[in-house]
Amino acid sequence: MDGQLTRYDRRMREIMNRREAAPLYATAGRRRLLVVVHIALTAAFVAALLAAIGDGSMVGACLLLALLLPWCVATGAINASTRGLLELRRRALDERQRAERSEVLARAHRLTTALLLATVAAVGGYGLAGGGLGGAMVFRVLVGALVAHWLMPHWVAGLRAQDEPDDE
Repeated sequence: MDGQLTRYDRRMREIMNRREAAPLYATAGRRRLLVVVHIALTAAFVAALLAAIGDGSMVGACLLLALLLPWCVATGAINASTRGLLELRRRALDERQRAERSEVLARAHRLTTALLLATVAAVGGYGLAGGGLGGAMVFRVLVGALVAHWLMPHWVAGLRAQDEPDDE
């Protein structure tokens, strides 16, 4: 496998296999907590982004900056817990990792599809009940759907990651 890897591939694999953040994701419980924290940070980040866009609020812009570093740390910890499963190029993965990546992407696709179906049903039901959605609300819903679609594979991979074998 190493013969066909570029310098970039080798460097990214090295970065994704670093263990400095291992205490954050050493157990299944910690990985679940990490994913929940990442989801909460993402939701807060999107809310701050929408507030900053919607009314030009400096509070929203400052909140974006304050949330960026913890969000990046949580994202990096999820990537490290999966050893770069979704970040590395396909040629840098072994057969087991390729199969795991395919399974993660399939599950994330199913979850995102269910989320979109629930969103369409809720919006459709609200419309049938006589409620009207303005353009700003539709934009917010679409941003939420886009972010969920983008990050769902990371969350699924973080939840599916296995514990490291014990050193003997």
